[in-house]
Amino acid sequence: MNYNKMRIAVAVLTIACGAFAGQAKGDKYTWETDLQHRLHYDFGKSRDEVLQYIRRYVPRVTDAQMGAWEQSGALEQMTLDGEKLYFKFAGRNLFRIDPKCQQIWAKAHPEENELSDKDITCMRNIPQILRDAPLDARHTAQARRMRVTYTLTVRPDAVPEGQTIRCWLPFPRRDETRQTDVELISASEAKYILAKPDAPHSTLYMERRAEAGRPTVFSETFEYTSRGAWFDLRQARPYDTGSKLYKTFTAERDRHICFTPELRTLADSLSAGASDPVEKARRFFLYIDANIPWASAREYSTIENIPMYVWKNRHGDCGQKSLLFITLCRIAGIPARFESCFMMHPGAWNMHDWAEVFFEGLGWVPVDQSFGTCDWGKNEPVRMFYLGGIDSWRMIVNRDYGMTLQPKKKYPRSETVDFQRGEVEWKGGNLYYDQWTWRMQIEYID
Repeated sequence: MNYNKMRIAVAVLTIACGAFAGQAKGDKYTWETDLQHRLHYDFGKSRDEVLQYIRRYVPRVTDAQMGAWEQSGALEQMTLDGEKLYFKFAGRNLFRIDPKCQQIWAKAHPEENELSDKDITCMRNIPQILRDAPLDARHTAQARRMRVTYTLTVRPDAVPEGQTIRCWLPFPRRDETRQTDVELISASEAKYILAKPDAPHSTLYMERRAEAGRPTVFSETFEYTSRGAWFDLRQARPYDTGSKLYKTFTAERDRHICFTPELRTLADSLSAGASDPVEKARRFFLYIDANIPWASAREYSTIENIPMYVWKNRHGDCGQKSLLFITLCRIAGIPARFESCFMMHPGAWNMHDWAEVFFEGLGWVPVDQSFGTCDWGKNEPVRMFYLGGIDSWRMIVNRDYGMTLQPKKKYPRSETVDFQRGEVEWKGGNLYYDQWTWRMQIEYID
């Protein structure tokens, strides 16, 4: 593909998403009822439905096998209202998580061993970044300009006629060296509020009244420039352990960065004999890469402690694996934080999370734990690129998790940890993911 010319790639992903039905009827909001709705949204598969999927690949699956997979966490299930229900992606995830099932899947789908569109894009992009980033004072290289139209549509009559719907859409950060020249082109509402540039979650807020029988549509169009980055970690210096930054980002953080005995033991065992923070981070990165396979995730708001969930179940998606990496780093005295929103690779864009680690003398360094090692890399800098580097195809919205939105949201967010798809509410409650859809159109301009 020729990146020297303007090209347009329309990328559309519609996800059913909102409030439970009782809210629209004016019932009093409770988190307990909301949580049950969220769990039922994720765990909607019966045993027979999951068995039907598994039997495509394991025709003679036994009850003992099912029980073993459930016990290991490879086949995720939960008892709700006295009924055993399975995670909606439990069948597919089984063949991502269980080692023997992985082999069965690989034999049935040899085409998946081929390089993906993302891999092909990164094979071109990463060597260019490794070549150019050392020449740049900010360690950035290979700029890519993008125009995005983001649309969130609330389904008809999800909110009573005349009631005000409040909506927060993701907007590119304006305080990030890897992401510059952010420009709002248009918004669906004449009045809107842009979060402050340094807000943990960068949002564009709008309001609109619901009309009977009609969807309520919020949209924004913006442009920004994304850059790849790479840092030579050999240049890291000893920490100033008395600094505010060091103390803040090596501390525990509510719910999802907790120094549990299990995670302390894991961090200590992996870092045993290493005094260099770069080496410790490298060991954590390689351990998660080798031992925690990627799998589709249930909604974060339903998980009490994400790193412990990953440790117990031995799988996780990008954000879950990143939070485990961040927690291990902090336990080991390495400042680390959460960063996220979208990977924007042509033909392979999606929601995505990663981490940043602070090294004295270098600053905040990106770490994409989910992308992990580049197995196709022909040398060590390429293979380990995502420990200290990041490609050019990103949209950064969040520099933390679970923080207050601007303006403040009244009800718990649909995604109480991350902020990617947007958030919607009205005076009767939050609108969960079964009440609205989202769509993103990307134009790549080089």
